[in-house]
Amino acid sequence: MQGVVDRQRRPAPRPRTHDDGTSPVTRARTTLVVTIVLALLVGIAVYAAIATRDDSTFSAPKPVDAPAPQGLERFYDQKVDWTSCDGARCAWVTVPIDYAKPDGDTTRIRVKVHPGKNAKRSLFVNPGGPGGSAIDFSDRMVSEFGPNVRDMYDIVGVDPRGVGESSPLKCLPPTQFDAFVATDPDPDDDAEVTALRESSETMGAACLKNSGPLAAHVSTVEVARDMDVVRALLGRSKLDWFGASYGTQLGAVYAELFPDTVGRMVLDGAVDPTLDAVESSFAQTTGFQRALEAYAKDCVKKSDCPIGDDAEAGMAKIADLLKQLDENPLKLRDGRQLTEGNAFYGVAVTLYDQETWTYLTQALRAAFAGDGSVLMILSDTYFDRQQDGSYATNGGQVIYAVNCLDAGGKGLSVAETKAQLPRFEKASPVFGSALGWGALGCSDWPIKAANPLPDIDAKGAPPILVVGTTRDPATPYESAQALASQLDSGVLLTREGDGHTAYVSGNRCIVEAVDTYLVKGTPPKDGTVCKES
Repeated sequence: MQGVVDRQRRPAPRPRTHDDGTSPVTRARTTLVVTIVLALLVGIAVYAAIATRDDSTFSAPKPVDAPAPQGLERFYDQKVDWTSCDGARCAWVTVPIDYAKPDGDTTRIRVKVHPGKNAKRSLFVNPGGPGGSAIDFSDRMVSEFGPNVRDMYDIVGVDPRGVGESSPLKCLPPTQFDAFVATDPDPDDDAEVTALRESSETMGAACLKNSGPLAAHVSTVEVARDMDVVRALLGRSKLDWFGASYGTQLGAVYAELFPDTVGRMVLDGAVDPTLDAVESSFAQTTGFQRALEAYAKDCVKKSDCPIGDDAEAGMAKIADLLKQLDENPLKLRDGRQLTEGNAFYGVAVTLYDQETWTYLTQALRAAFAGDGSVLMILSDTYFDRQQDGSYATNGGQVIYAVNCLDAGGKGLSVAETKAQLPRFEKASPVFGSALGWGALGCSDWPIKAANPLPDIDAKGAPPILVVGTTRDPATPYESAQALASQLDSGVLLTREGDGHTAYVSGNRCIVEAVDTYLVKGTPPKDGTVCKES
């Protein structure tokens, strides 16, 4: 387990109605969990229906009239064939797998443009992950941005290399990925430590075997370079950007590589790119602990709260549940077992949005009664596991490939990891141990990194708006503060509240500040705070 996926979610798979021995009431409730949670999870509140847009205003763009980087002319000047797709326009763009070898192998990335009525600019959007589909995100965001933003901008989704509709990164088959997810996240003995280490090595080897050269070239730096190719092909001299979660890291890396072509950039739910594996895991530990404390304090006010009437004792009860699952996984009627690893993700996934706390309550009530089916469904939801056992997306595997390449092959020894555990466990009895061991994640990744994350200050870029939420579990508020200070032109906007990311939280103050910046280019005053609405 290498940290917690901080991606936004794609459209939901069909609600499952399998025979797992649950009562009709529980099964109906479970279906509700799958349907609603998938619409809310990971930083996105309730999305409006995907809008059908008229693409008649879209004219095939001509590449920007500027010199291409030396050696990359055939990519920056390539002919792009645009076709209609669900009221938008779509195309394939070819990019080099290795930018250091532009005459070598290539890969294809998928681009979707939602035309704006009077668009003079193109707003690229990315939901995070790593591994989230920007195309899916663009479908949703056309209904989230204000009318002035939609009028002024084409909304552009570019699935990163290896992700979504772009040529995919292929690693473990479904049954092996099931085993990977179920691996004990906080090993108790040498055998379990070995199993944890082998799980990471096995996945990396599978990526290399099944994806070839692409497996070594899905780093954030290379994805950022792809974005610049698409910017030029759309005929835009500037790249305007709305990135959420890991999408903030991607945007910040772009700004570092291409400060002169940065337009208006919003980084919502910011990642701190300077954190190493230990501190990144520790940041998520504190973030998820805050979110769990907020859930517990809310739950104990209710008469039917399954953790009791004392928040601190209730969190201890959740920690005890995970320990019990480590020793004795719960058997399910379909033959699977709810392990501690599955339950960890099942709990974590409900903390991304306050509106999904009710599903954690349902899952805990069932688990305390010996029924692990709801927690398993939530874990499956987290990874887009479908009814037939396949996975709708590869996001749960892409995150490892990208993060380990970004880290440049750096990792901890087992001894160094163990030395860090007391600090993690003190910070969170529920999440600390698993996320502490997560710092070991890239130590055994077998693929050599060629493009680790650069130092980032984006000197020379115009004002960049960094947005943070005070009780964000996946990208803690301190990361937004840090990124805003690292960027030479960073401006910090704060939302007081719960949940992951801010713009689609329903906070009008945030929406007005972001929309004003995107339309007029004027950011709010640095340090502006939007109260919980």
